[in-house]
Amino acid sequence: MNARELKKKYLDFFESKGHKIIESSSLIPENDPTVLFTTAGMHPLVPFLLGQKHPMGKRIANVQKCLRTDDIEEVGDAFHNTFFEMLGNWSFGDYFKKEAITMSYEFLVKHLKIDPERISVTVFAGDKDAPRDEESARAWINLGIPRQRIFFNPKKDNWWGPAGKTGPCGPDTEIFFDTKKKKCSKNCRPGCNCGKYFELWNLVFMEYNKTKDGKYEKLKQKNVDTGMGVERTVAILQGKDNIYETELFSPIIKKIRELSGKSNIKSERIVADHIRAAVFILGDQKRVVPSNVEHGYVLRRLIRRAIRYCRQLESKSGLLVELANLVIEMYKKDYPELSENRDFILSEIKKEEERFKKTLEKGLIHFNKIRPINKMIAGKDAFLLFQSYGFPIEMTKELARERGWEVDENGFKREYEKHRELSRKSMEGVFKSGLQDKSEMSIKYHTATHLLNQALREVLGNHVQQRGSNITPERLRFDFSHPRKMTKEEIKRVEELVNEKINEALPVKREEMSLEQAKKQGAIGLFDRKYGERVSVYTIGNFSKEICAGPHVANTKELGKFKIVKEQSVSAGVRRIKAVLE
Repeated sequence: MNARELKKKYLDFFESKGHKIIESSSLIPENDPTVLFTTAGMHPLVPFLLGQKHPMGKRIANVQKCLRTDDIEEVGDAFHNTFFEMLGNWSFGDYFKKEAITMSYEFLVKHLKIDPERISVTVFAGDKDAPRDEESARAWINLGIPRQRIFFNPKKDNWWGPAGKTGPCGPDTEIFFDTKKKKCSKNCRPGCNCGKYFELWNLVFMEYNKTKDGKYEKLKQKNVDTGMGVERTVAILQGKDNIYETELFSPIIKKIRELSGKSNIKSERIVADHIRAAVFILGDQKRVVPSNVEHGYVLRRLIRRAIRYCRQLESKSGLLVELANLVIEMYKKDYPELSENRDFILSEIKKEEERFKKTLEKGLIHFNKIRPINKMIAGKDAFLLFQSYGFPIEMTKELARERGWEVDENGFKREYEKHRELSRKSMEGVFKSGLQDKSEMSIKYHTATHLLNQALREVLGNHVQQRGSNITPERLRFDFSHPRKMTKEEIKRVEELVNEKINEALPVKREEMSLEQAKKQGAIGLFDRKYGERVSVYTIGNFSKEICAGPHVANTKELGKFKIVKEQSVSAGVRRIKAVLE
């Protein structure tokens, strides 16, 4: 079974179980300061997990494009990768544990033909905060999974959330496939990283709310949130022992081998994974470009890491552009935005290759200034070459060997680990998966973006379209299409117009309607493809009408004073405004 067949079977199955199928959302979450990229299918559905009514109903399913870079150093082994597609089904206060478990078992055994004898599961063992999850265990036993293949684990293994210090959370049950490899020890069990047990599916049951004082209270609306990775599941269904031999990567690796001077499995896999991820980031309608901050930094790191490994493969210049074109061809049917943004994708990759070439040249100048002690390059010097100029340790060692020198690899590793720990701590709150911040100020800023969007359209013209936004409790950031820098007069007029509407105390009204109705009424939105048959439309007086998930304030008078603090360029044809509410 190939990936497209798996995705179709999954969506068809859950549609037959009363789920409405929704499109994949953007890779860049809207108004979510807790993550840079969509790392799971639940991100775009946060308001509905928190109790807001979904216009498509209580049962939802989709295939969501996701990106995770926390395991980037592991890419190249059997199953780690950065960009992936996630199959997900959700219940917003409808079915719960027994029904979710029964449906997942039916899909795996009857539709994917997985041998039930090779299925093991884990469930929450219970602690002082919540009881042992016997309800899930009973559901598995009733389906025929014997007690000896049901494993109870503590919170660190079988509990999800909350994302921050407070919020929705609950136990989960994970489904594992036995690869029939030998156990690594007597204690080998699902969750062991030896490779015997492969995690297929995670079913999260959000039934608690963690309060500020650390108590776990039962939620009024109990939700189900599940996730199954397409790449890994396809590898299992095809009997492969790694994801890179599936049709999702093999054409890319084949092309790499055709255009390379030498073969190296790990390098090939890293290049294939990273160019695939870079294409999807660049192909997103929010137009992220390589830079040294936030989304752009992750994109730059992926492209430059791919370039470094291309050098190890002695590939010709321009390989990444050819590979990017191949990725677009592979995925354009499922994701038309890649084809629509082809020129932008290829142009940005080419430009980044040229920039990095110059950076590498500067690195060689720095290398020539290094004075090793006893023919040994210090770890700090090797790490500086890596961090500032993108030199992998292998390149530094190669250059050192040409001069009869060595490199203090242990010293390099110490510097590298020190840097990783500092990076982890500084980005802890940014890269974690989780529910969006829904503080009072964030909700105000979310509403303010609607006013800003319409004000920009009225002052600059209807060519203005939202390209993305980022909300924190301290400020809003709004990206929009516009071909030139705004004048001081234009900035002032936009600011005044937003404040006029705040002072008019306009009511904010939410309605549910069909997408066609919304369009007829003049509602604007980011991407038509991601919307379902029914949508939520927020109207602010007679001024603004947008398709949006929410939440928003009830009246603009709650917002206070709006002030634009910065207007700048993001990329060609895209501007950015940062603003605060005082």
